[in-house]
Amino acid sequence: MSSSPVSAHTTDPSVPAVPDDRQPRQTSAPVRRFGSPTGITVAAIVLSIALVGSVLLAVGLGPAVISPADTARYIWAGVTGGRIGADEATTYQIVWQIRTPRVLLAVVVGAGLSVVGVAIQAMVRNALADPFVLGVSSGASVGAVTVSVFGVLTAMGIYAVSVGAFLGALLASALVYTAAYGRTGVTPLRLVLTGVAMSFGFQAVMSVIVYFAPSSEATSTVLFWTMGSFGAATWGSLPVVVGAVLAAIVVLRRNGRRLDVMAMGDETAASLGVDAAKMRRGLFVLTSLVTGAMVAVSGAIGFVGLVMPHLVRIVVGAGHARVFTIAPLAGAIFMVWVDLVSRTLVAPRELPLGVITALVGVPVFITLMRRRGYLFGGR
Repeated sequence: MSSSPVSAHTTDPSVPAVPDDRQPRQTSAPVRRFGSPTGITVAAIVLSIALVGSVLLAVGLGPAVISPADTARYIWAGVTGGRIGADEATTYQIVWQIRTPRVLLAVVVGAGLSVVGVAIQAMVRNALADPFVLGVSSGASVGAVTVSVFGVLTAMGIYAVSVGAFLGALLASALVYTAAYGRTGVTPLRLVLTGVAMSFGFQAVMSVIVYFAPSSEATSTVLFWTMGSFGAATWGSLPVVVGAVLAAIVVLRRNGRRLDVMAMGDETAASLGVDAAKMRRGLFVLTSLVTGAMVAVSGAIGFVGLVMPHLVRIVVGAGHARVFTIAPLAGAIFMVWVDLVSRTLVAPRELPLGVITALVGVPVFITLMRRRGYLFGGR
């Protein structure tokens, strides 16, 4: 993975500046319209406004269409405890109890997948890396399938599947890290190859469990869940994933300059005072926990963590501090509209989120890779 070098004039004393002779030379670099601090601020403001508007529209659209003004009024009443007329009680319940937590979950998961994708690509220095490449999502799917088919963790009630998915993600992370650990520690290439191999293994285990499932209804439910859905979103499912994603964004953005240095290679990072191996371990633990929390409430959603980081880099450059500022907003907006399409396109049926993200992500990613001026990951 290539990334923009740390500025020679950085004010962060804990990260040494990169000498001019170490800075990589690039030709035909993409135009960065928002690469300056002012541009980043403008982009963040515009995307924040777009996100608020997208949330209002998404909450109001559905089988029962509600105007943005009424949607905002119902949401405000729900937040402040305001009164709603008896004739509006049903509409209020649709907005506040059903659609709002679902749309907010889409916001959080979209933002989380985007920042985790950026972190994983920096961790393994691979432009094709995303939360799936380390086997975390597949492990979470195995945990959810096990709970759904065999009825374990029944004491957890409605949260049994989510808890099973989270435990599966943690177990998968531990197995991948243990298998990838060698004499020299965990190298990026070894981590990627081990994660890919483990991912196929987890998918095979999941397929066997589904094949021997006692009922076709359980099988269809499991298959739908493993492709992603926000249909089970509740207010109770939001706090944990919101806390995990916000913590990840803050931690990753504060370490943006160290990630810039680490992206230049372990030897260069060591010469500049950054322990790449220690940084990689911390990133692995953080991304595993956040991915497990997200998959536990939304299922496995592909391509968001792969495509969104690339799109953001084209606009703002490859500096991680800038990318971690814009990527959450861009990913949140994208996921809100993906969820809206999934529940309205063939209503009353609901399309799996993974289908839509793949239909969008595949052509976008192929287009990006064919761009002559797009140098991330090489020509």
